Amino acid sequence: MIRELIQAENPRKPLSDARLAETLKATGIPVARRTVAKYREAMGIVSSQDRVRMA
Repeated sequence: MIRELIQAENPRKPLSDARLAETLKATGIPVARRTVAKYREAMGIVSSQDRVRMA
């Protein structure tokens, strides 16, 4: 789910871990920001700041 949200984001304005956590919570998946960061890093996806630089 996190991967799909990141793939669908605007590359010039990527979603932060906090925004990803809010989006997941809105879909019925309560998760903390640090949990999102943990799984994002485990999938090899860089932070939102680094994704802006790559855009």
